[in-house]
Amino acid sequence: MTLTSNAAGGDVALRHATRPATVSLPYRPESVAVARCCVRAKLDEWGLDELVDDASVIVSELATNAVRTGCRTRMIVAVRRPAEHLVRLLVVDGSGAMPVMVEAGSDATSGRGLAIVHRLTHGRWGVTVFPFGKIVHADLAIAR
Repeated sequence: MTLTSNAAGGDVALRHATRPATVSLPYRPESVAVARCCVRAKLDEWGLDELVDDASVIVSELATNAVRTGCRTRMIVAVRRPAEHLVRLLVVDGSGAMPVMVEAGSDATSGRGLAIVHRLTHGRWGVTVFPFGKIVHADLAIAR
């Protein structure tokens, strides 16, 4: 995102309008709903109602995967706007286990989450590994 300064303070207003949201959550199933609420509230604030449904599904899948790692600390869920036409959802967890996209059978009760994330982001998601765990990010394009 390019910011231009002007006497009226437009650059400050733009920075404030795109301020990210970050929440630290325990590794419990009920944290997934809190993560969805955080994402929904930030997208509503940014006037990006068209992304709420997809972003809610994506953050639900990523946070659910984090809950399943069995970590005992806290996960971080964040919403960023790294560019004017891009929203990035991030889930940080304390596990080094990499997420794997699998082909779930028609009778499988789980295993479709990353395939859904892949489809909704048009393949724009990934993982960054750190000594303390990993960050899984998923990008959604803003159509306007």
